[in-house]
Order: sequence, then C-alpha cells, then structure tokens
Amino acid sequence: MSKRRTRIWAGIDAGKGHHWAAAVDETGATIWSKKIDNDESAILTALGEVLDLADEVHWAVDISSRSSALLLALLAAHGQQAVYVPGRTVNRMAGAYRGEAKTDARDAYVIAETARHRRDLAVIDVPAQLAADLALLTAHRTDLIADRVRMINRLRDVLTGMFPALERAFDYSSHKGALVLLTGYQTPAAIRRRGRARLAAWLANRGVRAADAVASTALEAAQAQQTALPGEDVAAQIVADLAAQILALDARLKRIDGQIRDTFRTHPQAEIIESLPGMGPILGAEFIVAAGDLSAYTDAGHLASAAGLVPVPRDSGRRTGNLHRPKRYSRRLRRVFYMSAQTSIIREGPNRDFYLKKRGEGCKHVQAVIALARRRASVLWALLRDNRIFTFAPPTTQAA
Repeated sequence: MSKRRTRIWAGIDAGKGHHWAAAVDETGATIWSKKIDNDESAILTALGEVLDLADEVHWAVDISSRSSALLLALLAAHGQQAVYVPGRTVNRMAGAYRGEAKTDARDAYVIAETARHRRDLAVIDVPAQLAADLALLTAHRTDLIADRVRMINRLRDVLTGMFPALERAFDYSSHKGALVLLTGYQTPAAIRRRGRARLAAWLANRGVRAADAVASTALEAAQAQQTALPGEDVAAQIVADLAAQILALDARLKRIDGQIRDTFRTHPQAEIIESLPGMGPILGAEFIVAAGDLSAYTDAGHLASAAGLVPVPRDSGRRTGNLHRPKRYSRRLRRVFYMSAQTSIIREGPNRDFYLKKRGEGCKHVQAVIALARRRASVLWALLRDNRIFTFAPPTTQAA
C-alpha cells in the first residue's frame, strides 16, 4: 500500500445508497478495495486515497445514470475521466475469473480488470446544464405519459363493467370532451335525466368542442342501456375521479412540453435539428439527451450504429454475408430516429418517396421505416457537421 504505482485502474460498482470501488495494478492484483457511501465527503475521501496510490488513475463505472451523478461530477471536478462498462459486459467478464461468488467487491474488481484490458470503452462525460435539464424534463415527461396510459386503461376497465355502451362510444385517450363528460355524468340514468339540450349546454360551458355531437353520442349510449348494474354508484365515483386526474395530467403534460420546447430551442443547433422533417422539439430534445456529445461520432455510420440502425455480420466458416439486427445499442436514440421517420412519411416529400420505394422493393412497414431512419441519420449528421438547416434541394457541390 505504501508503494506508489505509475498507473492503476479503479472500477466502481455504483449503487443508490453506496458504491464499491476496487483498484488494480498493471499485474491485475487488487491494491485497494472499499465500500463508499453515496455522499460527497465519503466520495472525496475515497478519491483522495485512490489518487495517492498512483500517478495515473483510469476510472471505470458500470452505471452512468442518476445514481452515479454525484460520483461522476466529483471525478470531473478533480480532472478525472471515467469510462462506461455496461452491466452485460461485467456479467460476461465475471465468468472469466475464478469463483462463482456475486458481491459488490467482486463486481468492482471485474470492472477495473475490464478497463485494464480494453481500450475501446466509451468515455462518460458529465452533461452540460442544458443537457442535464433536458434529460430531467424528458424523463419526467415519459413518466407522466406512462401514468396517463395506466389511468386511461383503468378508466376503460371500470367503465366497461358499469356502462359498456359509453365505453365504446369514445376514444378516451384523445377525446377531451368525453373526459369532461365523465367528470359530471357517468351512468345511463343520469345522462337520460339531463337530456341532450341541457347536456350539450353543460359541455359547452366547460369549453368542449362539438358539444352537441358529444351529448348526442352519450344520450344514444344511455338509451341503449336501461339496466343499472351492481356497484354502479361506487364505479361512477371512480370514473369521475379518474377522468379528472387524466384532465389534470394533460394540463401538466402541456406545461412540460412547453418547458421542453423552450429549453431545447436554447441549444445552438436546435434550429438545424428541428429543420429535419419529422423532428419536432420533443424528439429533438430526446436526441440531444440520447446522443450526448455529438463530436464523439466521427461519421454518420457511427451515429447510425449507436442507434442500432446498422446490421451486424454473424459469419462462421463458410457461412458469410449473414446480417442480423444488433443487440447492443441506444434504445432511446433508435426510438428518436424511428419515430421521426414514422412522422416524416405522413406528408409528401423525399421521405415518403423513399419509404414507398422500399415498400415497392418488398420491404415490410417496419423494415422500410428502419431503412428511412438509417438514411435520415446520415442526413442529420451531415447537417450538424456543416452547421446548416435542411432543405429539399441538395446543396451545391463545390470544388475542393
């Protein structure tokens, strides 16, 4: 412990409550291993101990999400850079070492050993303030959408057991007027007592568009069911509460979308990203979060590969030319390109023409969209490289 090394590798098995760090020398021998609380003072103490062991320390972490944010920020503040070792890699590398034990200390040692043997691991960069804000906002928006889907499903389930005709009458995931109706009237008898004219006036006073059509549809459903089912009163209260919660959640999503739009458009290349057809501010913000440092992609192929849009070969012996879908890629980045490609084919233009061309070649819908997404990844990378917005006319070729 008293001998100072020239170079060591420190692996950190990150967690929410605590981390475990282990350091190995050039021979692979463990020279330091310790449990570290996820606290600033504890991390700084361990950081000082590890830095005293060698002139050069290579750090590796298996988690780059919120649980290791403080750790990575303190490393960056002290001029230290960490690489990311995926959990799948740690799991597979553990089988190459003796023993079957599964402990935090062993995982930290495997992470350090992996970093010692490999030089192709991705470097973790602490995100700038804008990227951090967008990451939090987009993650919060994803959670809210998941909550909305759950409540919509619950609403339809309860309404089916009480008033199936009304459940079939509207698409509650996209019909605000139907949700407003359920906040006041849920049972067939209540809708029949109100009548079409007074129900339409009640809806119109609450800002519902086409209130007369909504009232007519609801009254038609009420006329189709004359029987009151058991538990109708309790179910009506639950339906009213769920409808009110969904409307409130929609208002929250609207505010979050506005905040994401305003934050995203402060990015220096936001106009370029948003100029690509199908790339709105929401997908643009998710792209900034998922892609990270855009300078890390040396060409368009690297960006497409990170998004899982490039097939990988799986050859053996005489079997050559076997291309398969990759398994290790950024799901969020792939979703951005896939959703933007899906949106771009709605309107006439080169994106739709390319999609129809692929369909004409025999590709299925998903295959054609993925092919379009791959092409759009190259276009977006070129736009960001040249710092210019998208135009349908190709740029003028100039002599070198």
